Amino acid sequence: MSSMSNGVANGKQNDHHMDRLGARPVGRQSSSQGVEAFSVVPSQVTGMDFLRDPKLYKGMAFSLEERQTLGIHGLLPPRIKTQEEMAEHSMRNLRRFDDPLNKYMFMADLLERNEKLFYKVLSENTEELMPIVYTPTVGLACQKFGLAFKRPKGLFITIHDKGHVYEVLKNWPEQDVRCIVVTDGERILGLGDLGAQGMGIPVGKLALNTAIAGIPPSHTLPITLDVGTNRQELLDDIDYIGLRHKRVTGQEYDDFIDEFMQAVVRRYGQNTLIQFEDFGNHNAFRFLEKYRDKYCTFNDDIQGTASVAVAGILAALKATNTKLKDHTFLFQGAGEAALGIANLIAMAMEKREGVPYEEGLKRVWLKDSKGLIVKDRPDGGISIHKAPWAHEHKPMTDLGEIVKEIKPTVLIGAAAIPNVFTPEIIRDMATFNKQPVIFALSNPTSKAECTAEQAYVHSDGRAVFASGSPFPTYRGFGKTYKPGQGNNAYIFPGASLGVICTGIHHISDSVFLSSAEGLADMVQDSDLAVGRLYPPLSSLREISVKIATKVAIEAYKSGSASTYPEPEDKEEFIRQQLYNYTYDTSLPARYGWPQEAFKKLEI
Repeated sequence: MSSMSNGVANGKQNDHHMDRLGARPVGRQSSSQGVEAFSVVPSQVTGMDFLRDPKLYKGMAFSLEERQTLGIHGLLPPRIKTQEEMAEHSMRNLRRFDDPLNKYMFMADLLERNEKLFYKVLSENTEELMPIVYTPTVGLACQKFGLAFKRPKGLFITIHDKGHVYEVLKNWPEQDVRCIVVTDGERILGLGDLGAQGMGIPVGKLALNTAIAGIPPSHTLPITLDVGTNRQELLDDIDYIGLRHKRVTGQEYDDFIDEFMQAVVRRYGQNTLIQFEDFGNHNAFRFLEKYRDKYCTFNDDIQGTASVAVAGILAALKATNTKLKDHTFLFQGAGEAALGIANLIAMAMEKREGVPYEEGLKRVWLKDSKGLIVKDRPDGGISIHKAPWAHEHKPMTDLGEIVKEIKPTVLIGAAAIPNVFTPEIIRDMATFNKQPVIFALSNPTSKAECTAEQAYVHSDGRAVFASGSPFPTYRGFGKTYKPGQGNNAYIFPGASLGVICTGIHHISDSVFLSSAEGLADMVQDSDLAVGRLYPPLSSLREISVKIATKVAIEAYKSGSASTYPEPEDKEEFIRQQLYNYTYDTSLPARYGWPQEAFKKLEI
């Protein structure tokens, strides 16, 4: 009894103790043994560790000397392969599967066996594998997560761990975490409440952070905060992996999130980036406002989605030879994504064209489930977050009628209502616009507002189209169209890399506007010629470095960076921090001593 009381007392006494205080070293110079060479303490690992630990395992790429020295000779087939040969073998194996979920499982198994090979394969085949490890397949993987779970890839912290969140965080084996992606699983993509099975989202996002932006996997931590689920079919599912009760809400929930944020800073330091993912709308906005000036945090559904959408809009300006102020924007949806995009559009008008922010808001209209958002709307009211876009207009509820009335030049879908952009609506957009801009941003694919083919067919091939999920090439109207996917993966890895490298304490919306501009600048005339508003996914790694560099330049200019001395060549500095997925020797450094070190002293 007395020792337990002392423990509680000590816990209270140490509430303000920090495991890491202040800045952390960021320089990660590569060496002959690779950028990760110093993470292994030779005296603490055995030969079997090199076969069992996915961070150390190299499969058949262990050299004969390594096999004999580590005592694993004979435990592997006699053939010795290069990492390149193993990567090609992995891709041949993966392509044997037709079902995307089977491909997802193959990649998940590869990560559990051979970490560096996984990131090499993903980094060098991003365009092919992005739809597998991220949207749309990750949505299906979350739905089946109870069947797919094998080994831990992140932390599950439950509402019943309240009061002990810090202790749970200490169970994560890595000590130098720089980037956390956290979800409570309430709004997974367009699929709704998936509870603890939403873990697939943080795992997938952080895999892309490493593959695309070179953030070392040991610096990342996926977290699911399990407070229950309101989806009855999950509660009744014998294979559901989470808490079997309804969601805990109210003050208890808020206190739990507060404790989590404080525990992260105590464990990993003030500069730890905390990326919120797929929280419900009602929580996402208030947490962003509550924490953005206290922690290093952002919400990807609000700010990341806004950034990639605005990048597409800026590219559409090139395609249509217009300016932002020439356009009228109409959103189908007024949730996290829509409001984030609408805010960034108004910011972009002010920054790029000198249109006052308040004037920019007037060019943006939103429709939610109750109809067009207008002042003094009699049905449904207006939440505080939507109020800035409530204009003077009569109430309207039907999207088709609203399109006819408002005559938007840009139509953006972000409410996960499939096929809501009907042929009639697309034809109307084409009637009063020479080149109607249509963005069907909802994902997965089953939730898209329209397909690329529908947008092209019903606009006589004149639509400037982008989507949140991938669509195939379309041929028609004497042209080949390769629609671009407005994927958040264009933005959040590079933005995160820039934030981590420069030590930004608080992430403002200007970071995401800079990222959008940086991405739009990389869209070439050759992309626009085939109707693509984003650079090819195959160039994502280079795009992320460029975005991180742009974030860094503006961070030092605005005084928000804390990594000093300020690097002269910011792009080169960022490149020096990138994770190296190439195999290096598994043997410790060896060197000789001069002969005089062994001479016997003469007396």
